[in-house]
Amino acid sequence: MPAQKKLTKEEELLLQDFSRNVSTKSSALFYGNALIVSVIPIWLFWRIHQMDLYQSAIWFAVMSLVSTYLVAFAYKNVKFVLKHKIALKREDAVARDMMKKLAEDKKMGKKEKDERILWKKNEVADYEATTFSIFYNNALYLVLLILLSFYVLRTFNPTINYMLSVGAAGGLLALFSTGTK
Repeated sequence: MPAQKKLTKEEELLLQDFSRNVSTKSSALFYGNALIVSVIPIWLFWRIHQMDLYQSAIWFAVMSLVSTYLVAFAYKNVKFVLKHKIALKREDAVARDMMKKLAEDKKMGKKEKDERILWKKNEVADYEATTFSIFYNNALYLVLLILLSFYVLRTFNPTINYMLSVGAAGGLLALFSTGTK
């Protein structure tokens, strides 16, 4: 059996940039935002649908956690698809900007300049994909929640309405995120 060749540090970074995995920082950002958007329906059902906070606390907690997971899942999927699209669109602008900054450094070789440009391009694409994914998914989740709660499930008992609308909004959001191209 031949010895396996180890990847270089540059190859590992390149693979990391194109993988579906998100950094710990992005994951914390995603779960924090998902938790915030997932607890918004509690206010809606407490104030508008007149659900008691204490009697419904278990349902609120369980459904908020389920919704948090589903929304964070959608964030990751949309970010993965958008990152590559954004990287392609921003490539020329980032390269021009970085070449202006790196033009003064005569000691740096072409390979190192290209690596820095690639790194900057991935950094810009990652940031833009993250922020747009959060915005897009939050908006879609809240629209789905309102449509389900006030139109589709309006005749249901408030507790059942809450569980179904929060679960379905999160589930539909996660489903829609897998088909994003």
